[in-house]
Amino acid sequence: MSSSLLSSFEVLEDTKPHDVSLPAFVVSTTRGFLPRMDPIVTLPSEFEVVEALLRRMPVKTLSGVPGLLATGELGDTVLRELPDLSEQVEKYRENLPMMTALYRDYSFLASAFLLEPCHMRFVKGEPYGLGRSCLPAQLSRPIVRCAELAGFKPFMEYAGSYALFNYRLENPDAGLEYSNLRLIRAFEHGLDPTSSEAGFVLVHIDMVRNSGPLVHGTMSCFRDLTNVDKLPGPQQRRAFNEGLRTIVNAMQKVNNVMETMWMKSKPRSYTSFRTFIFGITSQSMFPDGVVYEGVNDDKPMSFRGESGANDTMIPLMDNFLQIPMPDTPLTEILKDFREYRPSKHRQFLAEVKKHSEAFHLKDYALALDPKGNGRIILEADEEERELVKESRILWLQALDQVRDFRWRHWCFAREYILKQTSHPTATGGSPIVTWLPNQLQAVMEEMISISKRVDGNSGGMDLGPVHRDMMELVERQHHTLRKEVDKYCQERGVGTK
Repeated sequence: MSSSLLSSFEVLEDTKPHDVSLPAFVVSTTRGFLPRMDPIVTLPSEFEVVEALLRRMPVKTLSGVPGLLATGELGDTVLRELPDLSEQVEKYRENLPMMTALYRDYSFLASAFLLEPCHMRFVKGEPYGLGRSCLPAQLSRPIVRCAELAGFKPFMEYAGSYALFNYRLENPDAGLEYSNLRLIRAFEHGLDPTSSEAGFVLVHIDMVRNSGPLVHGTMSCFRDLTNVDKLPGPQQRRAFNEGLRTIVNAMQKVNNVMETMWMKSKPRSYTSFRTFIFGITSQSMFPDGVVYEGVNDDKPMSFRGESGANDTMIPLMDNFLQIPMPDTPLTEILKDFREYRPSKHRQFLAEVKKHSEAFHLKDYALALDPKGNGRIILEADEEERELVKESRILWLQALDQVRDFRWRHWCFAREYILKQTSHPTATGGSPIVTWLPNQLQAVMEEMISISKRVDGNSGGMDLGPVHRDMMELVERQHHTLRKEVDKYCQERGVGTK
């Protein structure tokens, strides 16, 4: 599928899984934001020492015996056994999927090396303390080069490393069904598919499996708005509504999968493997950053940690639906997170934002005057009025799916983190108590504003009982969220901004 509206960015149908010259991550209507092929599982023979270290690394290895992280021996073993394989990396520089696999594996070793001391203190019930402040050359030089070639930061990222490029299929013929997914790399017990670490990562993969229809619906809506001459009046709006319906249905599937996290990854288990996915930025474990030996003139560097907030689905909805974010330092963190995604995902998000605003997508969906004077445009024809009502309902339902996602994410943060640890920052370096509510409040306030603006609860354009029930829930959650945030801020002595 292509669209003249997004002619500056190619959205693929055929992801060309065998073309090694393309990045591992593109944007497609078939695989969405998943890698365009199943991830590479095994490294070339030149990197057997890396493979061997990764097999021996987890707290519990695939064979079930304790690994190097169980005994605190990983760091010494890396220094003793791992050579600098930077020259071998160059042999595969033209193979971008292989470069992503190398980046994934070096990032696992790098994070484990830097955070191993914190893990060893954690299992003793002590504070995290300090991580290692220097990444040795045999890790720093290869990860920097792999990241440069594959298009990532030289630190563990959500898509290219910990989550989306970290699964294999137990049975290749069974596809991406959850029961068929296994982790390639893990820190704690994740090579056991029934473990909480495996569940945490695999649920994210299962969610992103539904992103293809999300991309398809987005592209359909843009295409329909560019086909004004071919789709006059009611036909154009009917086609646009079908695109919105595809988006809503895809987001419902994403949220349904997200709900399974409670069963597949237990709140009390999360903090035990979470130690290894912290970043450097804004973390007490790395007050002065980390020196990458032989890189950047040995000046300390700082990168954000792995976070599901780096996924592309909800940012796509933010940009497509034009959800306004408050002008706060918390929103600046949200913007910073954008740099921790595959380059093609970043480009796509930027294009969607630009074109959604340029074509007044929200105004069209809600039949509002794009000049911003608040005047509501209503078609006189009864058929078109019903189609406008449908557009408004679907737009609000799409926003409601974003709200549902962000509400559940807040509930996860509350149960998996706030009730389990006093550490004040999330793995990506954002403040735990206030950061998620910053975005959640924004989408709820947008829904309340739109519902009032289109007078959805009365008159000839009444949006019906489903809309009223939806908005009553939003009002309740909006009130509840403020109370919960105030409570946790008071308990932890933090500000609300």
